[in-house]
Amino acid sequence: MNSAIGVFDSGIGGLSVLKALRAAMPHEHFIYIADSGHAPYGERDEAHVLARSRAIVQYLAGQNVKALVMACNTATAAAIHLLRDEYPGLALIGVEPALKPAALRTQTGRIGVMATRSTLASAKFQALLEAQSGGPKTVEFIVQPCDGLAHAIEASADTGDATRTIALCAHYISAMGRFGTETGQIDTLVLGCTHYPFASEHLRALVGAQVQFIDNGEAVARQTLRLLPASVMAANAPPGPVSLFTTGQPDTLQAAALRWLGLSAPVNLLLF
Repeated sequence: MNSAIGVFDSGIGGLSVLKALRAAMPHEHFIYIADSGHAPYGERDEAHVLARSRAIVQYLAGQNVKALVMACNTATAAAIHLLRDEYPGLALIGVEPALKPAALRTQTGRIGVMATRSTLASAKFQALLEAQSGGPKTVEFIVQPCDGLAHAIEASADTGDATRTIALCAHYISAMGRFGTETGQIDTLVLGCTHYPFASEHLRALVGAQVQFIDNGEAVARQTLRLLPASVMAANAPPGPVSLFTTGQPDTLQAAALRWLGLSAPVNLLLF
């Protein structure tokens, strides 16, 4: 079997990125780690996020992965620049709120950004904002920290009860202002946490059908494809397996993988 591609997140949110990766590379072997036992990253300090990212990258590097996707905006912002220095021979792919694609696609010039508080406070996100200030058209980003939303989505995967998720979505959408395609309205919404695509049906019900949603799963899949040697992409290879691991409750990851990816696979518990 070819070496695997490692993917990790603070919890189940990275499954949205794994879904895009599997669609782009169905024959690859993926190892997915949900660090649910040490979540949520988005509401913890940077030292915690860096320590957990280091531990997981060390574990996956020990599994001889050929590429590693940090499917977590908070972990990418806090740790990827350091981990690239520490693992120079490993292809490390991160995720970040898709501000540039949103700026290119908006028609009203007003863009909403939903993300964790840690992501929005990071130097990496501030640099992304500044990079858009000199773009070809004037845009305004309405930035909304969404405390508790990733955790609520995580909990709903296990229980099937989305009441808390729906309430938080309604609260944060209301706080951002008016959505729509008229002048002064927000016509584009950036889902700046990998958990949030799993709440897209609730967000869509709140903002209407005309608002564009932008996440980064497909962009990450394209970047991973670019970094991997073409020789491993054998078109006639059988479908690749997915190995699931968690530092939290295995039932939560198993339920989420089945519900959102249609993936029935055992989940292994990691103790570190």
